[in-house]
Amino acid sequence: MSSNPIKPGWQKVKFGDVVRLSKERSSDPLADGYERYIGLEHIDPEDLRVRRWGNVADGVTFTSVFKPGQVLFGKRRAYQRKVAVADFAGVCSGDIYVLESKDPKKLLPELLPFICQTEAFFQHAVGTSAGSLSPRTNWTSLADFEFALPPLEEQRRIVELLLAVEETIDNLVSARSSAQLLFKAALLESFNSLPENNKKKIADCYEIQLGKMSSEKARFGSNQKTYIKNNNVLWGKFDFGELPQMSFDEREITKYELRKGDLLVCEGGEIGRAAIWQDEIPGMLYQKALHRLRPRTSDDIPEFMFHYLRYCAERGILDGVATGTTIRHLPVEQLSQLALPFPKRAVQEQVASLLSKIESGNSMLDAKICHSRSLKSAVLRQIAGG
Repeated sequence: MSSNPIKPGWQKVKFGDVVRLSKERSSDPLADGYERYIGLEHIDPEDLRVRRWGNVADGVTFTSVFKPGQVLFGKRRAYQRKVAVADFAGVCSGDIYVLESKDPKKLLPELLPFICQTEAFFQHAVGTSAGSLSPRTNWTSLADFEFALPPLEEQRRIVELLLAVEETIDNLVSARSSAQLLFKAALLESFNSLPENNKKKIADCYEIQLGKMSSEKARFGSNQKTYIKNNNVLWGKFDFGELPQMSFDEREITKYELRKGDLLVCEGGEIGRAAIWQDEIPGMLYQKALHRLRPRTSDDIPEFMFHYLRYCAERGILDGVATGTTIRHLPVEQLSQLALPFPKRAVQEQVASLLSKIESGNSMLDAKICHSRSLKSAVLRQIAGG
C-alpha cells in the first residue's frame, strides 16, 4: 500500500477484513447440478470476463464451488494476473481462490475484482508466493494486504467509471478482432487473385543484401555505430528500445547504411517478419540476421513486397524454403530464388493501399485500447493508494 496519507473519508483496511474466501465444495459436481468448470487455462490475463470453460460431464476432479458475481483469483503464478468474475455457477481448480465481499454495505461486490487487479495487490500476491516451478500465494498472506477503502458512495462512483471503461475496452477489442479478420481476408484475396503467369524471382525485382555479422573485433572496435538487429524489426514497425553498437569502417558504412524505403526482413527467428525503413534514425546500419531488400527499378514498390511477405507468412510459403530445425533460417539463396507473381506497379499500389488502410484502422483501434487501459490503470492506482 502507498505510504501517502489517505483521502478524507477513506479507511485503511486489510483485505481479509472485508473479503471472504469461499470454502463451499461439491464432492459430485454433476449430481449437484454444476455443468461447467474453470481451470487457470480458462482465465485470460487482465480480462475480467470468463470466455471459456470445460464441461463437467467430460470428467473433472475440481470441487471448489463458485457462484455468479464471485471473484476468481489465480493463486498459482500470480504474476500471470488472472482475475475474473463468474457469471454462471460451476466448480473450479484448487489453484483458484473464490472470493466475495463479507459485507456489501462496506465493500461493494462490484469493486472487489478491480481491487484484485491493482498493481499493489498483484505485487503483494507475487511477493508472498512460495515455490520455484509453480509459485503459489496463500490466503493468510493475501488477507494481510492493506489498502485504502473509499466510502460507499465513492465506491459506487469508481465502479461506475471502471465498468464503463471495461465495456469500452471490450467493445474495442471485439472491433479489433473483426478488423484483423477483415485484414486477413483482404490479404488472402489480394494475393490469391494474382495471375500465376507473371511469376518472377525476388532477386529479379529486388537487390538483397544481408547485414554485417557481429564479431568480437566489431564489438570492441574503435568506430562504434548503432545498428538494427533482428528483434528490433516487428511487423510493419521498429522497436527502438534497445539498439546495440559495433564497429563499422567507411566501406561497411557505405554498404550497410539504410535508406528510406528499404525493406528489412528477418532471416532468423520469425522468418519473413518485415518492416519498411522510413529513415526514422538517419545513418542507421543493420546486422547479418536481416535481409535488406531494395527495388531494382521503379516498377516495384516495397509496400507491396511487405504485404506479400505477410501473405507468404500466413500461407506458410516461407516455411517451405526455410532451413534449420531448432532455429529456422531464411538464407539469401532461398529468398532470392523464391518465385512470386509481380503485377504492374499500378496493381501493386492498389493492393498496398487497400491493405495499408485496413492496417491503419487496426492501429487506431490499438491506440484507443491502449488509452482506455491507461485510464483504467490510473483509476486502479487511485484505489490502491487512497
